[in-house]
Amino acid sequence: MTPMNLPTPCALLDLQRMQNNIQHMQTRLSGLGVRLRPHVKTAKSVPVARLQQQAGSQGITVSTLKEAQVFFDAGFDDVLYAVCITPDKLPAVRALRERGCRLTVLVDSVAAATSLAAAQHDGHVFDAMIEIDTDGHRAGITPDNPVLLDVGRALVQGGAHLKGVMTHAGASYECRTPHALQAMAEQERSRCVQAATALRQAGMACPEVSVGSTPTALSAVHLEGVTEVRAGVYVFHDLVMHGVGVCRIDDIALSVLCTVIGHQAEKGWVLVDAGWMAMSRDRGTQAQAVDFGYGAVCDEQGQLINGLVMSGANQEHGILSWRDGLGDGAPMSQRFPIGKRLRILPNHACATAAQFPVYQVLGAAEGVQEWTRFSGW
Repeated sequence: MTPMNLPTPCALLDLQRMQNNIQHMQTRLSGLGVRLRPHVKTAKSVPVARLQQQAGSQGITVSTLKEAQVFFDAGFDDVLYAVCITPDKLPAVRALRERGCRLTVLVDSVAAATSLAAAQHDGHVFDAMIEIDTDGHRAGITPDNPVLLDVGRALVQGGAHLKGVMTHAGASYECRTPHALQAMAEQERSRCVQAATALRQAGMACPEVSVGSTPTALSAVHLEGVTEVRAGVYVFHDLVMHGVGVCRIDDIALSVLCTVIGHQAEKGWVLVDAGWMAMSRDRGTQAQAVDFGYGAVCDEQGQLINGLVMSGANQEHGILSWRDGLGDGAPMSQRFPIGKRLRILPNHACATAAQFPVYQVLGAAEGVQEWTRFSGW
């Protein structure tokens, strides 16, 4: 099967671009002397994770217990569940650990740490990390908050194993210059190391310091005191990462193949069979210098058509138009006739990938391959 006869819409994965992205991140972090623990939530596909592992990654990061289970069943036994744990999920966590999964959970409050410690019985000891807030973006405890030590004591005194601290600099997505990205990477590193130091000075072991986001992983000047980095979207990249400044358009490995189904000549529209059910509703580039609408448009071979964007989206209809409203003057119905195939690059690869059960992988020696992707919690 070739792209020309694939049913549309479908998710295309450029194997060479993806492998280049994997190798670039792995080489960079190995050079900085830290482990790479990739976040598998972007691809949610075992073949993709195997390529990362073959390149040198160690362990994986997950955002759902289903991810932990599927990847453990596929042979990935070192797993960090990077969402704060709640008591109702602990039986599933324990079941995976008793099967041999080295599953680490996350807490960021005394209540969560106490619940985790109380759930230990029959000699079972949970591994836990404390989430640190290094940028005010989301969850976690700031490194100078006295509650940090209370959480650590609640884990240790309750019999749990305090494995370390972790953070995610989500605010890096708001950076726009190399200087700002480097500053955010250093803020992420230094504040997470500060938290680890505070725990150690209070008499608690804190062997692991885990940081990471794709922008900071690709921007850090040094990672002194850090043991591992987590990043996810780098495996595919997307338009938001391009807007942040950490990838080129030609690095984006994921696209959605679609077909022209109609026109609205008076409005300058081309209609395609990929709406928000294919692309997602993510408008992440709206806050960046270049707004790509719901995605940037490429020809069937993947070459960017400058200025043409998915400006609107209904459930199964995508609306393509020129950003400047003019284009090159050629009638849209002639340049993009019904039946013509196009590719749309996503704003947020994680959200677009989530719309599809499989990837159509281009560039394999055997031709187009189909790689399964899973979803759910």
